Amino acid sequence: MSASTDPRNGASAEGEDHAPTHTAASPRALDATAPRPDTAPVAAEKSAQVGRLAATVERLREEVQAARNAADGRALIELAKGILVERLHCGPAQAARQLAELADQSGISELELATDIINQAARDHVTRIATDFVQATGGGPPGDSTTPSVAVSLRTTESAALAADDTQTVAESLLHHALAPLGVTAVAVWTAGHDGSLTLSGHAGFPDEEAERWHYVPPGVATAARQALTQRRTVRLSTTADGPPTIGYGHGPHGGRIAVCAGTGGRIHGVLEICWPQPLADHPPAVERQLEALAELCAHTLEALPAPPPGLTPSVRSSSARSSSARSSSVRSSPSDSELVDLSDGLHDAALVLRPHLDSEGRLADFRIVYANTHFQDPAGRPRSALNGSLLLETYPLAVGGSEIYSRIERVYATGESFRAQRMTLTTLVDQVPLETVADISISRHGHSLLMIWRIEDETARLASLLQHAQRLGRVGGFEENLVTGEITWNSQLFSLYGRDPLDGPASLRDLATRAHTDDATAIGRFLRTVLHHQRPATLAFRLRRSDGVTRHIRIAAEPVLDSEGRLLLVRGAYQDISAQHWTEVALAATRDQLAHTEQESAERSRLALQLQHAIMPPTHGPLEAPGLHIAVRYRPAETEALVGGDWYDAVALPSGQILLCVGDIAGHGVKAATGMVVLRNALRGLAMTGAGPAKLLGWLNNVAHHLTDRVTATAVCALYDPTTRTLRWARAGHLPPVVVRSDNATTLPLTRGLLLGALADVSYDEDDCQLRPGDILLMYTDGLIERRDTAVQESMTQLLIGAQKPADTLGQRLDHLLTYSKSDTDDDTCLIGIQVEDIGGAGTQRSSAVPSPAHAPAHE
Repeated sequence: MSASTDPRNGASAEGEDHAPTHTAASPRALDATAPRPDTAPVAAEKSAQVGRLAATVERLREEVQAARNAADGRALIELAKGILVERLHCGPAQAARQLAELADQSGISELELATDIINQAARDHVTRIATDFVQATGGGPPGDSTTPSVAVSLRTTESAALAADDTQTVAESLLHHALAPLGVTAVAVWTAGHDGSLTLSGHAGFPDEEAERWHYVPPGVATAARQALTQRRTVRLSTTADGPPTIGYGHGPHGGRIAVCAGTGGRIHGVLEICWPQPLADHPPAVERQLEALAELCAHTLEALPAPPPGLTPSVRSSSARSSSARSSSVRSSPSDSELVDLSDGLHDAALVLRPHLDSEGRLADFRIVYANTHFQDPAGRPRSALNGSLLLETYPLAVGGSEIYSRIERVYATGESFRAQRMTLTTLVDQVPLETVADISISRHGHSLLMIWRIEDETARLASLLQHAQRLGRVGGFEENLVTGEITWNSQLFSLYGRDPLDGPASLRDLATRAHTDDATAIGRFLRTVLHHQRPATLAFRLRRSDGVTRHIRIAAEPVLDSEGRLLLVRGAYQDISAQHWTEVALAATRDQLAHTEQESAERSRLALQLQHAIMPPTHGPLEAPGLHIAVRYRPAETEALVGGDWYDAVALPSGQILLCVGDIAGHGVKAATGMVVLRNALRGLAMTGAGPAKLLGWLNNVAHHLTDRVTATAVCALYDPTTRTLRWARAGHLPPVVVRSDNATTLPLTRGLLLGALADVSYDEDDCQLRPGDILLMYTDGLIERRDTAVQESMTQLLIGAQKPADTLGQRLDHLLTYSKSDTDDDTCLIGIQVEDIGGAGTQRSSAVPSPAHAPAHE
């Protein structure tokens, strides 16, 4: 039938008389509004013919469907007549009249009455479903008017399935008789393959082109039917848009969908997929049982009907089912148990042939051992004949029931997918003592039977395999040489180490020198004398020259084996390729030499930096003596010599009578910081002789750092103290402000503007002054005293002020206390100067000399 005559395409066929659309510039478009007189009657006649043909096809389709329904109904009526013949002991004609009279008296149709008679006689699963449905929905007795509708639909569907010769007809009957009253618009019946694939065996409500696209679903594709098959339960999807792709996905409105496993006796033959046009609602339990009964009916159909040829759509299969029924039935027939018995006996491993054992209601309860092959040994010592015919769970309750292996057996039988696992632990109860066995398991389904194979792990084979892998990973090859017979045995790994073809045979231990480097001949001679003459074990590392030109570093270990009379019988041992280890040792030796050279250079740089520091702060035997001042200095170098820094300090009595006090910190560590420290300290001493103030001195010193050094940056505090007026003039270049302690109250001097030294040229600095009193203590320091990585500067300054306020007997003790309880964690140099103002009368003579203090030693006061 062509597409134009297909009733499903009738709308498009009837619309063929519409004029085609053209652009305004087309000449045909100008004439489209008025059909030509000679073509209009022809087009109208064709359209009328197509419409009559479509109506005829639709009428014939309805007649065919009505004939099918009548045939299904007649089958139920004939079955009811047979029941009346058996019960009333009458003939068929009298039974037919009796059925007609009873239907007329009851006011129902003969089909509904026939269904009631069948239900009363059968009392089977369908009868219970119909009764439960009536009680759940109407609550009335079985005689209500709603009873025949449910019972008739289920019995009619059952009758049609039994009379059908292909699954396509079964799917159409399911939708028409049983599922359409529930609002179902489409149904698909899938056949499950042994490899986990799905084949569309029948469908109704889906277009043929959609069924062609979904005629085969490969294993592993996550469709709704595949989920039901894998999980072995009913899968419900609210909308097809939210769920996995499946037949009808994206076709029409999104609705609800249910996939029910179609199985009997624990075996799943396929999946029944049911589609609703609207989102899925909660169904009562009676409807759920009705769907399960229909899925079970599909399972019987899939089991009984021939398998359709793969690659054909259900519509094509229906036409070829009759001709291939006998051939397909022979293909689907499962192998007999005798074939599996012969197969199991041909295996080298233990095997059991199992068949499902069903309970009284047809549910899977256990598996029966049909046969145990000749290699099977029962752990409890029972003969194989005693196992044949026994139930698996009763025979091995711990090995099967107490582990996941039984669920695996059930799954293989249900889905047909084989199962394999390595090193599974099976526990067997022998004389009330559990014994564990490690085995490799393989389970496969063959028709209605299962073949379970297990391979007990051989400890000797496992250790031999482990040894081979250890030799491979360690690049070790073993040998044994019989000195009496001359027979030499090498393993495969030793041939690989030698680069020697196994067809050439192994080489003798006495020929070792001919295959080694000439420089190793003497060592090889001593090794052979130790083993062969002195008969003692020995080891040797030598260079092996292989035939392919590659030289490998090899270690050989050998031991002699003596007979009962003390004579040398054979030598056995092992070769190991240590080339990687040798070259690693060479690389490590070179690295150690490089590290030693680097350490020596680092030590030289540290020594030079320390010498430069001592040049700036040389040891002295006495402090600076100035009128009315006590000066104490503390210097704490970095704990790591490689971090020798650029902290510096100075205290100089100038010709003008003023005292120059300064503290600085060069950025960085090492030789560069130490040399920068020398330049800035000496430059400041020279500049201070001009009599300029602190701000001017820092401005000049900034230009020195910027122009006359190798881009050195530093912070500094410079102060000039006048002993006669007790006035302190000071300026800062990015440094922390000095601290004044007066009457056990410590405060910082107000911050003045000043950029760090060396950053920019021609920088001006602010200057401030402070009037000191007798007893005041001025503290000047570097950031190594207070700096912490996890603490803000303001918090560290507060801790410094608290520590400075604590009373002390002498100025040196106060400085020692600040250094001891400093919480800095940067491992940086620290300079600390303390100046205590006293009465002018107690001042001594002035000396123009620096007053550094030895490291870690208090200065004289």
